[in-house]
Amino acid sequence: MSKMTPNDWWKGSVIYQIYPRSYQDTNNDGVGDLNGIAKRLSYIRDLGVDAVWISPFFQSPMDDFGYDVSDYCAIDPMFGSMQDFDKMLAKAHSLGLKVMIDLVLSHSSDQHPWFAQSRLSRDNERSDWYVWADPQPDGTPPNNWLSIFGGSAWQWESTREQYYLHNFLSSQPDLNFHCSEVQGALLDVARFWLDKGVDGFRLDTINFYVHDKQLRSNPALSPEQRNESIAPSVNPYNYQNHLYSKNQPENLVFLKRLRTLLDQYEGRTLLGEVGDAQYGLEILGQYTAGNQGAHMCYAFEFLQSRCLTPDWISTTFARLQDVAADGWACWAFSNHDVMRHISRWDLSQQAAKCHSTLMMTMRGSACIYQGEELGFTEAKLPFHALQDPYGIEFWPEFNGRDGCRTPMVWDAQANNGGFSNGNAWLPVSDDHLHKAPSNQVGIAGSMYSHYQQAIAMRHAYPALARGELLDMQASDRTLGFQRELDGQIIYCIFNLSEAPVQVDMPAGEWQVIEQKLDGLVVPETGEKVMLNAWHYVIALQILEK
Repeated sequence: MSKMTPNDWWKGSVIYQIYPRSYQDTNNDGVGDLNGIAKRLSYIRDLGVDAVWISPFFQSPMDDFGYDVSDYCAIDPMFGSMQDFDKMLAKAHSLGLKVMIDLVLSHSSDQHPWFAQSRLSRDNERSDWYVWADPQPDGTPPNNWLSIFGGSAWQWESTREQYYLHNFLSSQPDLNFHCSEVQGALLDVARFWLDKGVDGFRLDTINFYVHDKQLRSNPALSPEQRNESIAPSVNPYNYQNHLYSKNQPENLVFLKRLRTLLDQYEGRTLLGEVGDAQYGLEILGQYTAGNQGAHMCYAFEFLQSRCLTPDWISTTFARLQDVAADGWACWAFSNHDVMRHISRWDLSQQAAKCHSTLMMTMRGSACIYQGEELGFTEAKLPFHALQDPYGIEFWPEFNGRDGCRTPMVWDAQANNGGFSNGNAWLPVSDDHLHKAPSNQVGIAGSMYSHYQQAIAMRHAYPALARGELLDMQASDRTLGFQRELDGQIIYCIFNLSEAPVQVDMPAGEWQVIEQKLDGLVVPETGEKVMLNAWHYVIALQILEK
């Protein structure tokens, strides 16, 4: 259906991810803050996106930079106050922007009062709020589960003489979703922020919530089955098929409870992060089918080092149709956890523009990461500058996530690129300075202007935002497909290579849509179109009257 309701805004939306530590510092402590986000909301609005997703700003010891929460309903002072959040939220809404916040429900910080109490004994009020287990007879951990950040997923606690589960850092103990009181407490957290007026949640590691109650060990993966989309090759986490440490069917029960809560509020949405190398699309399908789970999820197919070849894209969408025909995907090429895609895929500026237009024509919602709209590459940092515990653990084979988290630049001539007048928490990349908005906003042909135009094109044609995907065809160089909604048919053909290629337009009359994006080639009156490297045609079918 082409008619949208207030509850449907998320479908086909474009979401802009903000990593608050690195966006804009307003108090010169070298760390971005909520007032900094508020200061830059007009810039985001002008880009044309529908919503912002803000990574965690809750109270935290910052072992994992906010993804270790010690109070879900408090703002960490480094980001400001609750009053600052309220003002930022009100300003975003006044500009027509939705605000989604990052909820980290699978685990908390070990500094959270819940864990402080749980670790004291085996029989206190919250003794079962986390995943505790006795050692094996020889004192070793209960099973073979591994942490994504390295080593065993079990940490010994001498007070209880038991191990607790942590899928990430040992200071991030996993909450026990088999405990109904835990689920209730987390639903209260969601209700708190919904009452504040947030428009939705990005759910961190949505498939990690529930563990196998029997604590069965994971089976091994053969070398040819290993996939580096979740963890680098040097991490033994890739050696297991994580059948029991995550992806449990009981997860759907909690998601139904969470969705029921959101449905009590107008126009709220859930975006889930599916962290799984083997079953990501299948889980996406399960979690977004019907109206009882997340509205949309993203898997890691297009966050891998594997380049977006026509065949890989076609294969992914065919598989998505098989396992998630009733679901809804949200596509991202970059985020705060992976190398920036321009560096990951070694893209030229023209290739990067082509990829951005491709994203805006694919079926699903779209998520872009701060700096992506400016053409940021991965920053190169020396070991002594690293902050990320993941990178420090696996250096130098894996450099961690700091390279995609360096501060935004705003003014090429300003100190720290306009991010802060203080000592920035991560070095500002010299390679980013000339790409600052001061050099791009309002400049025809700039990367920012290209993203602006591509997003506007998506919004101008409902078939691109919400339509069906039809007749996807892949060759060694080109990818073609149609989008259709309520009789509006748009044909898209991309040359995803460095060499020119001649393509056939499908039968019928076609008119190139009005946005003349950089790289757009207008087809001749005949059926043949010559596409230069990284060029494309996006055309509207002219229907007979």
